[in-house]
Amino acid sequence: MKKPFGFVVIDKPAGLTSHDCVNRLRRVFGIKKIGHGGTLDPAVTGVLPIAIGDATRLISYLHGSKSYTGIIQLGTNTNTDDIQGEIISSKIWPLISNDNLNDLLDSFRGDILQKPPIFSSVHIKGERAYKKARRGEEFDLTPKKITINQLKLITWSQSRGELVVDVDCSKGTYIRSLARDIGNKLGCGAYLKKLHRTKAYSFNENHSVLLPEKLEFYPENLKPEILSPKNFLKHLSSFKLNSEEELISWRSGRKINFQNNFERLKLPIKDEDSKSDNKNILVIDHKNDIVGIANLDESLIIKPKVVFNAIG
Repeated sequence: MKKPFGFVVIDKPAGLTSHDCVNRLRRVFGIKKIGHGGTLDPAVTGVLPIAIGDATRLISYLHGSKSYTGIIQLGTNTNTDDIQGEIISSKIWPLISNDNLNDLLDSFRGDILQKPPIFSSVHIKGERAYKKARRGEEFDLTPKKITINQLKLITWSQSRGELVVDVDCSKGTYIRSLARDIGNKLGCGAYLKKLHRTKAYSFNENHSVLLPEKLEFYPENLKPEILSPKNFLKHLSSFKLNSEEELISWRSGRKINFQNNFERLKLPIKDEDSKSDNKNILVIDHKNDIVGIANLDESLIIKPKVVFNAIG
């Protein structure tokens, strides 16, 4: 019987951590080797890709941006920059039109420097920032370069001081920080009231399923579908092994001379969401199964980086 291998995309409910979802799937599939592809705060809902089995070793090779729909509440700052935190200041929001608000949002589009929230998992001298923040310590976080590919104003309510936005952004972007900075630029403060992730890397809402219920035993018909990693690694070139002998050689960690095998390299599919990765190659066996990741060096030698079911 084949070991579970691939991705399950959960529509994460509010109130659970990403690790809670991982633990649930560990019980569902009866294995420990499971990990998520990008933390969501407990209050945040939406697309959470979870790698099953050896697919955990492929998480770092996923490419693509992340997309969210969020509600930003003007007029209040919290210490966490979201609705979960303590209010630290309040002020009346200004009278502003949709056009003026959209012009203001333009300053947050593209490459910008963003300071993470103090209640975040950023490391400060080996310790998470949120642990220092909980102790009431004062510290400053260094702004980091991030990219806002799209920041679209969906609705604006002057009476409630609420704006709904769609955001497509690079990895490492904090939507909480974006809400805070928009409020500060308006001079009234703001916090993130609600957030739903609609896309992570190449995974979107069409791939997502509900988190399985808590059960003592999970029959096969109640287990969520495991999606093939090949569908989400199309930005990688792929190289096919033609025989069982080549597979054994690969699993033994041997290099492959690429010079006489150009026709076996399949180039990646380019799209708007993810740039092609020219360094890493997905290695496929003669049965069309993923057997690892390799690196093609300048001397046209394919060097194993990730080898599944390695020998020796």
